[in-house]
Amino acid sequence: MSYPPFAIEIIAIVACFMLEPLILALLHLLGVFVVVNENEARVYVLFGNVVGVIREPGLHFLWAELGPSALIVNIFGQCHVRDIRLDQEYIRSNPVNSEEGAPMGIGVWYEMYISDPVAHVFRNLDPRGSLRANVSSATVRCLSNMKLANMLDDRHAMSLTVREEVSPLSKDWGYDLGSVYIRKVHFRDLGMVKQIEEKVVNRLRQVTSAIRQDGANTVNIISSTAEKDAATEFARAAAIRSQIVGAELQRVATDKEVAETLFEILETRQILAGEADVVVLPPRSRGDLLTQFMVDPRGSSK
Repeated sequence: MSYPPFAIEIIAIVACFMLEPLILALLHLLGVFVVVNENEARVYVLFGNVVGVIREPGLHFLWAELGPSALIVNIFGQCHVRDIRLDQEYIRSNPVNSEEGAPMGIGVWYEMYISDPVAHVFRNLDPRGSLRANVSSATVRCLSNMKLANMLDDRHAMSLTVREEVSPLSKDWGYDLGSVYIRKVHFRDLGMVKQIEEKVVNRLRQVTSAIRQDGANTVNIISSTAEKDAATEFARAAAIRSQIVGAELQRVATDKEVAETLFEILETRQILAGEADVVVLPPRSRGDLLTQFMVDPRGSSK
C-alpha cells in the first residue's frame, strides 16, 4: 500500500512536533543541557552535597560542568533557582524613642541582592525575613535615645549607622546590602501630633498678624511722610506765589502799553467768568439812552 508524497510529509511534520518536546525533556532530564536566564543562579544538590553552581546566563552543558553526576542530578537531586537581581524593601514605622522621650516612628528603605546562592539556600530557612528583622532591630538599637533635632535633620548619618550594623550579618545569609535610607521620621503619638499642629497654627497666626501690622505701620509711615512733604511743598508754593506775581507785575508795569493791555485782558476774563448779565448797546445810541427807553415799541412816545 503506497501513500502519496504529501501525506508522508504531513506525517513527518506531525511526528516532529510531537517528538520534539519529548526529546528535549529527555535530554534535560539526563542533564545534557540547561538554559540559565539573565540574573539567575542555579544550585545543584545531589545526596545532600552541592555538586555545582551556575550563575552565567545562556546555554550550559551539564555533562561538561558537573561531570557524571549530571546524568542523575535532575532525577535524584535538586536544583535550587535563585533570582540574583537587585531587590528593595521598605519597613514602615519602626518604634524608636528620642532622648527627650518622644515616641517616634522611623521608616527604613534598603536594597539587597543575593551574592552567595549556596549560603542563601542552606544558611537560613527564611533569609529575606531574617534580613528584614535584622534591619528593623538594628534601626531600633542604633537610633534610640538620639536627640529629637538630630533625628529629624541628620538622616544621612542615621542611614550609614544602620547599614554598618546590618551588613556583616547579611553576608552570612548570602545577601549583600546595598543602599540604606531613612525615608520617613514621624511622631507615633496622635495627641502629640495634634499639640504640635496647634502650636504651629498659633505661631503662623502670630507671624501673619505681625506681618500685617508691620505692613500697615509701614504704609502709614509712607503715607504720613508723603502728606508731610506735599503740605510742605504746597505751603512753600503759596508763600512764594505773591513774590513771583509781584515781581512779574512790576516788570510788566515798566511798559505802560503792555500794562494797560494786560489789565484790560484780565478784566475781560473776570467779566466772562462771572455770572452777571451783560447788555450791549449800539455805539450811536449812547447819548440818547434815556430817549430810547421812553420810546414805545410801536413807534409812539409815551
